Amino acid sequence: MSEQSEEPPDEPSTEPPVETYGVTTWEPRSPIDRASVSLYETLATRWRLVVVALAALVLLGQFFVAFGLFATDPFLAVFSAVSVVPALLLFWYIRRQDVDPEPVGTLAVTFVLGGLLASFAALVNTAAGTVFQQIPLVGSILLFFLIVGPGEELVKWLAVRLYAYERPEFDAVVDGAMYGAAAGLGFASIENVIYIGQNALTAIQNGGPVLAATIPTTVARSLAGPGHVLYSAFAGYYLGLARFNDEHYGPLVVKGLLVAAVLHATYNSLTTLLPQLLPTTALTTFAFILVWDGALTVVLVRKLRRYRRVVADRPDGEADTGGSGAASADD
Repeated sequence: MSEQSEEPPDEPSTEPPVETYGVTTWEPRSPIDRASVSLYETLATRWRLVVVALAALVLLGQFFVAFGLFATDPFLAVFSAVSVVPALLLFWYIRRQDVDPEPVGTLAVTFVLGGLLASFAALVNTAAGTVFQQIPLVGSILLFFLIVGPGEELVKWLAVRLYAYERPEFDAVVDGAMYGAAAGLGFASIENVIYIGQNALTAIQNGGPVLAATIPTTVARSLAGPGHVLYSAFAGYYLGLARFNDEHYGPLVVKGLLVAAVLHATYNSLTTLLPQLLPTTALTTFAFILVWDGALTVVLVRKLRRYRRVVADRPDGEADTGGSGAASADD
């Protein structure tokens, strides 16, 4: 019987350990590392507050001149208020379709957020407009479909996502449409103030009558306001559908934003280009807007009422509690 030879134990290595920091591993060591950690934690936990604060700063800058004009000429404030009336009436009508009305407080916060975030869209639209205006023939259409429509609908969607979406009262698919409409109303309100203030400032600089210059703008903004309510209500509806269909959350959100952006850009394109291409009158444009907004209102209300019927026919009689069966993504 042969003896098995024992291997000598491994001798401890005398080589220094390989430094993997910054190569395959990482931990906060330097001041910039610790600053990065602090900044990330702040953004991760308070990103909503950061977004709102930035929007408020931008909006204050945009309002700096407008507030001065409104203080010296109170009629401008009256015109701004009047310009929102059609959008407000449409919002009231949409809200009446909700069998379980959303709390006024949450709707009010969403309204304010929609107005605050309008400042971001105004900056982007102004900057992009100077570029796309250099493109002949199709510059305006490209601007509407690539920048204005997607950008404005995204910030209105964000106004819902920042606050109302996380609230317990957001407990049904149709709630998304209600909060989307509130965000659109807030957006339209601030946008109208900005447009009216800019036109008044231009009239002052040119030495013309301020009120006469702002009346056409007031009429135009009063006609555009209901569209903001409708488009963001569609996007909000699909956000509500996404909330209760987790496995399809991303595609449903994208679908809602696409629908809203395309409707928005199509409206802008038609109301801008048709008067240039066809012998239209102000009455013709007014009739087109009524038909356009009326048709979209019918489609939206049908979706809301169909949802209401589906929920009413459930055996348990309960609203959405999650899962793919909460509601169908009908077109």
